[in-house]
Amino acid sequence: MTLSAIDFSAASEARPGISLAEPGDYFALLKPRVMSLVVLTAATGLLAAPAGMNPVLAFVSLLAIALGAGGSGALNMWYDRDIDRVMTRTAGRPVPSGRVAPENALAFGLALSVFSVMLLGLAANWFAAAFLAFTIAFYAVFYTMWLKRSTAQNIVIGGAAGSFPPMVAWAAATGGVSWEGFVLFLVIFLWTPPHFWALALFKMKDYGAAGIPMLPNVAGERSTRRHIFAYSLVLAPVGVLPAVLGFASPVYGVVAALLGLNFVRLAHRVLRMPDGDVAMVPAKRLFAFSILYLFALFAWLLAEGVLSHVWGLHVA
Repeated sequence: MTLSAIDFSAASEARPGISLAEPGDYFALLKPRVMSLVVLTAATGLLAAPAGMNPVLAFVSLLAIALGAGGSGALNMWYDRDIDRVMTRTAGRPVPSGRVAPENALAFGLALSVFSVMLLGLAANWFAAAFLAFTIAFYAVFYTMWLKRSTAQNIVIGGAAGSFPPMVAWAAATGGVSWEGFVLFLVIFLWTPPHFWALALFKMKDYGAAGIPMLPNVAGERSTRRHIFAYSLVLAPVGVLPAVLGFASPVYGVVAALLGLNFVRLAHRVLRMPDGDVAMVPAKRLFAFSILYLFALFAWLLAEGVLSHVWGLHVA
C-alpha cells in the first residue's frame, strides 16, 4: 500500500470539508507518552549539568524540547499512516482513523518543529537549537522515512533520536556537550533495543502485516532473544556510570545496579523462552519492567538534581 493510495475513513468521506478532529486528536499526534519520557530525560540533563540556568529560561528550554519531540511525533504519524492503519496497536491513531487529515498532521508537525527550534535558540543558545533541529530531522526523516522500513537494525540506529534529549538539554544549560551528557544518552540508547525487541516479539504479526523488518520477523525469535540478552548485559553496568563518574550519588549507583541485575534476570528468562511461545509472558514482563527501569533511573537522577540545584544539597 502506498501513501498516495490511502484515503480517509468513511466518516470523513461522508462529511467532506468538515474536520472530525478534536483538540485531543492533535494532542495524540504529539505522542504524549513518548513526550513525557523526553521531558523526564531532558529535565534530568538540565539539572545534572554543572551550569545552572535561570528557572524561567530552563522551563522554556524544556518546553521547547518537548514541543520538538511532539512535532517529530506528528511528522512520524503523518508519514506512517499507511502502516499504522494495518497494525492493531496503531490503527486508532488520529491520521489512519481519519480524524485528522494527513496534510493537517504534516502542517502541525512542521510548525511545531520550527517553533521549538526557534524557541530553544532564543531561550538558551543556538548550538542547543541546532542540536534539537538535528534530533527532529534524525527521527522524522532518517528513522521514519528510511531506517524503519529498510533494515532490521532500525531501532538500534534510529533509537539515537530518542536518546538525544538529555544531551540537547545539557547543551541548553552549558552551550556544549560533555561525557556526562553522553552517558545519559548511552543509557537510553542501549535501553531502546531490548525494550522494543521485547515488544516486537509479541507483536510479530502486526509488524509482519505492516511489512516492517523488525528483528524477530527478519532474523527469527531465537536471534532476537540473544540480542536482547546481550544488550541487557551491556546496559546494566552503563546504568551505574553516573555514580562512577561522580555526577550521581552512591545510593543511585546501588539502585541502578539492583535494577540492572533484575533487567538481566528478566532478559535471561526471555533468552530461555522456547521457539514458538504463544503467550510470550517473559517478553511481556521484560517490556513492562524496561519502562520502569528507565523511569526509575532518570527520576532518581532528576530528584538528585533538584536537591542539588534547588535546595543546595550536594548528593553526588
